[in-house]
Amino acid sequence: MVSKSKEAEMKRINKELANIRSKFKGDKTLDGYQKKKYVCKLLFIFLLGHDIDFGHMEAVNLLSSNKYSEKQIGYLNPVHVSLALQCIANIGSKEMAEAFGHEIPKLLVSGDTMDVVKQSAALCLLRLFRTSQEIIPSGEWTSRIIHLLNDQHMGVVTAATSLIDSLVKKNPDEYKGCISLAVSRLSRIVTASYTDLQDYTYYFVPAPWLSVKLLRLLQNYPPPEDPGVRGRLNECLETILNKAQEPPKSKKVQHSNAKNAVLFEAISLIIHNDTEPNLLVRACNQLGQFLSNRETNLRYLALESMCLLATSEFSHDAVKKHQEVVILSMKMEKDVSVRQQAVDLLYAMCDKSNAEEIVQEMLNYLETADYSIREEMVLKVAILAEKYATDYTWYVDVILNLIRIAGDYVSEEVWYRVIQIVINRDDVQGYAAKTVFEALQAPACHENMVKVGGYILGEFGNLIAGDQRSSPAVQFQLLHSKYHLCSPMTRALLLSTYIKFVNLFPEIKAHIQDVFKTHSNLRSADAELQQRASEYLQLSIIASTDVLATVLEEMPAFPERESSILAVLKKKKPGRVPDNEIKEGKSPVPTTNHQDESLPTTQVVNSANVSSTDLLGLSTPPSSQPTAPAAGGALLDMFGDVYPTGSPNNINNLPPAASSTHNSKKLVFPLALLTLFVCKNNGVLFENDLIQIGVKSEFRQNLGRLGLFYGNKTSFSLQNFAPTISCPDSLVSKLNVQVKPVEPVLEAGAQIQQMINVECVEDFTDTPTMIITFIYNNVPQKLTVRLPLTVNKFFEPTEMNGESFFARWKNLGGNQQRSQRIFKAAQPMDLTAVRTKILGFGMQLLDGIDPNPDNFVCAGIIHTRTQQVGCLLRLEPNKQAQMYRLTVRSSKETVSQEVCELLMDQF
Repeated sequence: MVSKSKEAEMKRINKELANIRSKFKGDKTLDGYQKKKYVCKLLFIFLLGHDIDFGHMEAVNLLSSNKYSEKQIGYLNPVHVSLALQCIANIGSKEMAEAFGHEIPKLLVSGDTMDVVKQSAALCLLRLFRTSQEIIPSGEWTSRIIHLLNDQHMGVVTAATSLIDSLVKKNPDEYKGCISLAVSRLSRIVTASYTDLQDYTYYFVPAPWLSVKLLRLLQNYPPPEDPGVRGRLNECLETILNKAQEPPKSKKVQHSNAKNAVLFEAISLIIHNDTEPNLLVRACNQLGQFLSNRETNLRYLALESMCLLATSEFSHDAVKKHQEVVILSMKMEKDVSVRQQAVDLLYAMCDKSNAEEIVQEMLNYLETADYSIREEMVLKVAILAEKYATDYTWYVDVILNLIRIAGDYVSEEVWYRVIQIVINRDDVQGYAAKTVFEALQAPACHENMVKVGGYILGEFGNLIAGDQRSSPAVQFQLLHSKYHLCSPMTRALLLSTYIKFVNLFPEIKAHIQDVFKTHSNLRSADAELQQRASEYLQLSIIASTDVLATVLEEMPAFPERESSILAVLKKKKPGRVPDNEIKEGKSPVPTTNHQDESLPTTQVVNSANVSSTDLLGLSTPPSSQPTAPAAGGALLDMFGDVYPTGSPNNINNLPPAASSTHNSKKLVFPLALLTLFVCKNNGVLFENDLIQIGVKSEFRQNLGRLGLFYGNKTSFSLQNFAPTISCPDSLVSKLNVQVKPVEPVLEAGAQIQQMINVECVEDFTDTPTMIITFIYNNVPQKLTVRLPLTVNKFFEPTEMNGESFFARWKNLGGNQQRSQRIFKAAQPMDLTAVRTKILGFGMQLLDGIDPNPDNFVCAGIIHTRTQQVGCLLRLEPNKQAQMYRLTVRSSKETVSQEVCELLMDQF
């Protein structure tokens, strides 16, 4: 019987709900009485325990009615008013903000509104404000909203504080009146007893969430100007610090968490104000006690806060008193993130009085430090050594120790910098030459040490040549013993050192010429080294002593400029590096043909930059073939290719430092990411904490289509979401890009798709850029991502037999039709992986054509609207030398060059 009765009730309720739903949706002429009737029915059904998923808007609409009887129904139950407000907040659309933007503030500040409804109204208004910041007009509600901080109900104050904090960030001057009220409310909380705030006390801590919110609100402003308000605030902060010293009132972790949350926020406000020496020192001492706490999170937060205290003139000395404990944390802490913070704090607390000790401790730890923090530590040690060096012999020792201990993590900026400083300081040149000479005698010597040693000895080796232990012959033999263990870039630098030795030490000229002769005639895979050796040999034979002395004189002093190392550190760790500007009286920057702070290998030597007329008395242009004979200076293979050793297309045809600078600029984010998509069409194009951008693409002849997928990773909607395409002027006429618009709001956790159609009109080298702007949590965001559109995407694979291939290869043998690169493998060679990449590149892989089974031969046609460009490719891996030779031939010069560059970057 009970079951049948329940079924009858459900049947009647469902019938009534269907009737009400149809009335609300279909009947636009409902009068106030009918709306009241149906809303009351819904309330009754809800009280019976049934879920109601519609009708909330009708209930809210009754609130704005001018008739008392209808408005009364709207306010019939505060729970349902709160329910309506929560519904509005959860939907949170711009339309909701416009519709209720004037009603909700009235509900919030009305004296007749119940406290629980005020709480919901404040939080609803905050949600709508994040959607549309124009919802609260300036001046109209300011004073009344601020005075909610004086409300008797703590829940209303807590919700209002969150709202005011957001409003302040948009218009701080308008809401400046909240400062005194926030201080007053904070004072009442921190001085309250347990019984005063019994309902809002959490494990013996009075209103911890409200206290934290008030302390954060005050950090939006400078210290209060009113002496009375400032004094009261300082008393509050002192009270919080005093309570931190009291014995815990509970052993439960919730008590310590709540107590410490308030304490750390108070310390953040003390650091923000930075005006009270007594409070700053007390805060530092309190944090110092946490350094030995058994809770890892507390140790981490203490170190993080002390990094900020170390930058204040009032608390810097107090922070330094904890130096030994911090050093112990760096060495002994189990958690790597805490060790990282300890390194940051040592860096921040360093000054002239403790620089040598801190630098030495960091050097000692560097030998066993985690790999993830070594590069950052190297940069910090280099910065501190330069900034606080009173004796630059100490600075030279530190940098050479850095290279010895962590050579793999010493960036070019660091070893460039030590060379620049040595060149600019006469008093340290002899010491540097002696020290680096001794360092090079180690059996295992890092390549960066060879670079520094080669450069310094080439400039100042004569200063130590009087000692038989470092005679010219010994210096030359020591450097040359490292030659065959180094990369081509370092070998090029050493060849430049040798020609410098010819000028400095005529007595070993014959030995050096023998080396030049060997490398001039060597059938080396590196054309740059062969050309360099050939030109140096001719220079040492033809040039007189006076010409040699002029051409190979010492490098001049560099002009003044700030060190770039600090900028590198800030780029790696944005927001975490104190503003320690490093200025050196003679910060050097080369005055010759190179960029930024990169160093030339010598003043004279580079066929790519200096014409042969200057060196050999010949009228050959810079990009011509070398002066060595063809038999020793060219390579010939069964494909009929003659590879000139001085080919201007060789990537090693730059001086070592300049070549490295070029590569580092190519590895900026957009280009490095673009390289990943040259041989694949699908994947994650960009990702951070807010958004993930995926791409799926397909191409056919000269047409392509890309699908971009934008995923919101946050719990907030992304407003004003607008992706736009930007094409360089050089690309506008070569690539047609059509973009379909997307919705302006990307909801929390949602994903939307955008389609992009592409037509290749003409071959191109640049790529379009996608600029994505949106607003997250009231903060404008802007992302710039390069689209994975490269010319190889428009390849059509082409099958060819051996006879057709070689005939076509021979026809494309002109200088304007071919491009070649010889380069070192970026990672150990895996021919299977190479094959996979070439297949993904878009060309047809032709097996059995090259007599060497390890070589790869490909053919394809690039389709554009204006023409079709045939393209042939040959990739020759040399496992023993870990190098590649890549040759591309096509009917168009620009295609040959671009295809060669794109594929070279893959290996």
